[in-house]
Amino acid sequence: MTRRLGLGDAVFIGIGSMVGAGVFSAFAPAAQAAGAGLLIGLGLAAIVAFGNATSSAQLAAAHPTSGGTYAYGRAEIGPWSGFLAGWGFVVGKLASAAAMALTFAAYAAPPGWERPVAALAVVALASVNWFGVTRTALATRVIVTVVLLTLAVATAAATASPAAADQLTVDGLLSGGAYGILQSAGLLFFAFAGYARIATLGEEVRNPTHTIPRAITIAFAVALAVYAVIGVVVLTSLGPAGLAASSAPVADAAAGSGWAWAVPIVRVGAAAASLGALLALIAGIGRTMLAMAREGDLPRPLAALHPRWDVPYRAEVVVAVVVVAAVLLVDLRGAIGFSSFGVLVYYLVANIAAFRQRDSARRYPRALQAVGAIGCVVLAVTLPWQAVVGGLVVFAVGVGYRLVRLRLTRGA
Repeated sequence: MTRRLGLGDAVFIGIGSMVGAGVFSAFAPAAQAAGAGLLIGLGLAAIVAFGNATSSAQLAAAHPTSGGTYAYGRAEIGPWSGFLAGWGFVVGKLASAAAMALTFAAYAAPPGWERPVAALAVVALASVNWFGVTRTALATRVIVTVVLLTLAVATAAATASPAAADQLTVDGLLSGGAYGILQSAGLLFFAFAGYARIATLGEEVRNPTHTIPRAITIAFAVALAVYAVIGVVVLTSLGPAGLAASSAPVADAAAGSGWAWAVPIVRVGAAAASLGALLALIAGIGRTMLAMAREGDLPRPLAALHPRWDVPYRAEVVVAVVVVAAVLLVDLRGAIGFSSFGVLVYYLVANIAAFRQRDSARRYPRALQAVGAIGCVVLAVTLPWQAVVGGLVVFAVGVGYRLVRLRLTRGA
């Protein structure tokens, strides 16, 4: 694959992957789990995500190839660990892509047309990815710029609105209990997972040993600052109960100001943010499927690159078909929980792989990787039970598939 992306491109792809997810879709289900305690959950999710981000950066510097933790797990631990990471990433991020498409439709589609519009968005952005990663990077730059400007307008509007009756208090922060706070952290972790998209583009980034670690750190820091500001603003404006009940919390917070002109701007920005995340997701899933197909862990025809555009076009067609099916069948909260479970398993493997790296490859202390690994396990088991059971079933299917494939390969 051709190395066309610089530091700015990689940073924008990372920001575009995260900001759309966290700001416009994850706060409401987190409020359902923990109320105002979602702010504590956000802090916990950020700590775990930072450990994961440093592990990903350290691994990416040593293994500048496509596939992210799938490739890292194979190299540092073994084929089975790599497979579990890759399988978790693919199934989890397919759910993420469905969640982003549904979020876009919630802000942009007329009532009753959400699912068809979401499906059309998936097809349109898969087409953009078809024409090469530089188109993806350019589109993501435009989308991220629109989103950040929109969030500035939304923050100003929400700050001008009257505070909700149930304003944040110390008691309110703890009202969801420890389990509710941990569950909110698991759901909000979904919002931080976008920096993995940078690592999956390892064969398309210039000077990846230096560019990828820097891009991951910068994108994570920007996204965390945005989440913290918007989280406080929507909680103060809507209150925990109002936030939990909202399907479009940032727009609802802006609407309370009386600035009628701000609401359509926020809706456009929310739709753009969701599209940015969806665009980067399709690119990242396709590259991981490419890496898995090269090793035979997915059907080998998925490793084909387009002769002109240098993209894994067959893999991206499969991604588009599966995500379109998902947006027609799943709900947003279920998609977020299921996605978080798969991605937490992915980063558990990343932390273990980084922990095992030799001192010559080390960029961060092992304590950060230990925090990341323990945090992944805790957040995974405290997700909604439906997400945990569904995730375990899907991983069991993946293990069965690989066992059958290995047996057939040995038999041949």
